Amino acid sequence: MSTTARSCPECSGRLQREQCETVCGECGLVVGEDAIDRGPEWRSFADDDTDPARTGAPLTRSRHDRGLSTEIGYSSRLKGRKRRRVARMRRQHNRAQISSKAERNKVYAFTEIRRLTDRLRLPDSIRDRACVLFESGQDADLLPGRSLEGFAAAAVYATCRADDLSRTVEEVVADAKATRAELQAAYDALNRELGLPTGPIDPAEYLARFASDLDLPREVERDAREHLDTLGTAFVTGRNPGGVAAGCLYTAAHQRSYPLTQAEAADAGGVTPVTLRTTYVELTEE
Repeated sequence: MSTTARSCPECSGRLQREQCETVCGECGLVVGEDAIDRGPEWRSFADDDTDPARTGAPLTRSRHDRGLSTEIGYSSRLKGRKRRRVARMRRQHNRAQISSKAERNKVYAFTEIRRLTDRLRLPDSIRDRACVLFESGQDADLLPGRSLEGFAAAAVYATCRADDLSRTVEEVVADAKATRAELQAAYDALNRELGLPTGPIDPAEYLARFASDLDLPREVERDAREHLDTLGTAFVTGRNPGGVAAGCLYTAAHQRSYPLTQAEAADAGGVTPVTLRTTYVELTEE
């Protein structure tokens, strides 16, 4: 029977589609069938407005293979010889994913960048761009003689600088596996050879975060911004932006008789109290 007919060949009744069959609504004659279910093969357990399309994990620059490699999973149903064979297959598969020492260094560095950006609560865009920057430094042959941890930390810090995201060197070093000297050496090499688009950091970028860390009221933060405008560009240039921001916050809190010590403000800014007092003295003289 032809499934393209518009009426039942027996009683001329109206045809209707039910799942994979075409039947007559009057006499029940099965005119044709299509065993192929052309509907979606997924089930959505989320909200109705969620797109349930299954296209696999998105590509990411934070992995050495951009997330295209496959993995052999684990199953508790495998026993004995078959389980040992799958374990050997998984081990050989993991080894085959890394074909060279450069690839191994990239895997280690990307893992460190992902860990560091997660500890610093940085967005995924910073994580991906930091991985791209590390890869550019590796292609420029900047790694020999320098630590991978230092280059990973320097890539994260440089990306934050280029994106005007307020993160001090002390904050990055506190969560990194590298020392300040290793980070600085790697950052200098990246900046010298690749020409990073980084400029001076505006101390105003730190005020909101430092005020939140110190639990300061909004009035103190607002006064600190006014103090920063009073200082001007001539004073800020060449100075530690975190120290300037902490000094402005301490001065504003002191003027409003808010209980804040120089040690607490300096610790939030990642500087010493001596560095903080430089800004305080300048503001009191103004």
